[in-house]
Amino acid sequence: MKQTLRYDQLSCRLQVEGLPDVSIGQSGDAVGIITGWTLQWQGRPELEGRREHLLALMQVVLPYARDLISGVVRPRGTADQPVRIGPAPEGGGHRLALRSSQPETPPLELPLDDAELSDLVRLLDQLRLDSRLQMHLDLPTPQPLRAREVMGRVPRRQRLVAPLGGALALALAAGLGLLLPVPPPPEPPPAAPAASEPATP
Repeated sequence: MKQTLRYDQLSCRLQVEGLPDVSIGQSGDAVGIITGWTLQWQGRPELEGRREHLLALMQVVLPYARDLISGVVRPRGTADQPVRIGPAPEGGGHRLALRSSQPETPPLELPLDDAELSDLVRLLDQLRLDSRLQMHLDLPTPQPLRAREVMGRVPRRQRLVAPLGGALALALAAGLGLLLPVPPPPEPPPAAPAASEPATP
């Protein structure tokens, strides 16, 4: 009855163990209940945890990667959450912090380069899209970029072309209007001849 889902990339491997949820009639090769998972990195400590830890990893890593693709660097997660990720303070990479549920255990911080982050995202996407995983994943809905973030992606020169072009067209139209000769005032219509008075006898 126990099922194992395994996904491999160059730098890491994700293995998820679980059981089908027979209470809702799932087949024997489905995973409706996650009992544990492990994430193996080359040359780094192996990570393991329960369902909520895996879900917390997906909830911060996937939106963070989506922001990076859009050209926005925005940290995800807070210090009191099980997982957080953001740009490395020294630059040139990313830092993944995992807070243990065991008391008096310091958080584990892992530096990741772009390739390692890409491998991790691929693993989580493979798990999320696997038809054998038949359980609800409470993942955040993708949100559009904020207006200031969209404006920041457009080069300043391109942002100024439209308003400057409009102002120039307006000034040119006003200048041409001043150069046109003023039409003379219309001549008054000729006065009608006065009617002659009849002669008195």
